[in-house]
Amino acid sequence: MPDGRLLLGATPLGQPADASPRLIAALSTADVVAAEDTRRVRTLAKALDVQIGGRVVSLFDANEATRVPTLLADIEAGATVLVVSDAGMPLISDPGYRLVVACVDAGLPVSCLPGPSAVTTALAVSGLPSERFCFEGFAPRKPAARRAWLASLGDERRTCVFFESPRRLADCLRDAVDELGGDRRVVVCRELTKTHEEVLRGTLAELAEWALGGVLGEITVVLAGATLRADLDTLVDEVNRLAGDGMRVKDACAQVISAAPGAVSRRALYDAVLRSRD
Repeated sequence: MPDGRLLLGATPLGQPADASPRLIAALSTADVVAAEDTRRVRTLAKALDVQIGGRVVSLFDANEATRVPTLLADIEAGATVLVVSDAGMPLISDPGYRLVVACVDAGLPVSCLPGPSAVTTALAVSGLPSERFCFEGFAPRKPAARRAWLASLGDERRTCVFFESPRRLADCLRDAVDELGGDRRVVVCRELTKTHEEVLRGTLAELAEWALGGVLGEITVVLAGATLRADLDTLVDEVNRLAGDGMRVKDACAQVISAAPGAVSRRALYDAVLRSRD
């Protein structure tokens, strides 16, 4: 059987000098370079003084499914196919997953050329606990879905890393204040490793206020895990007590959560109160 293989190559987040020697070698020797943006990979190669030796094809979200059969056939015929995204590690909220699965199912070799990743870079510089963390990809675009997603992080104990568009960051942080409370710690990393890199640390309330001024660049957000300060049953009892005194349930939930930041999300508490009354 021909010795074809799939290589996944991590590319620099911003500084070409961060490219690994193995990536540089692969760019010059791979039979096919499948790039999220063919112009950007050629720009990177020029900055690295590398001549791309093989065929360059595009591989992005909209065409990945149709590209897989051809690329798989290339590998089966003995070609080395290198997959690169615009920046960072392929597959991490970037194309490549379908091709990897197809190669695994076909028993073809898959290797990774490790290197930069915005996820681990942001986590490392955040100053938040890093021994356990989760990655959530991009925050949902639609407001209702975003609020529901944020509410689901209300009792997440692990540090959470996610991507967000600079255009939606202010709305996302404002929704996070509503769902998680303004005191939760958060770090916003902008333009990691680039000339205008900026790492802002504070509470959700503080950074939601900052984001109102407008944000540019690639954004990675690191959100502190929840600190459980009271058990759910105790909080439910307190809400029911306040409601029994005439306060609206939603207002009672907001008051109890404000006194126990990080316990659970307001929505989770509200749902628990309703269940307690069934």
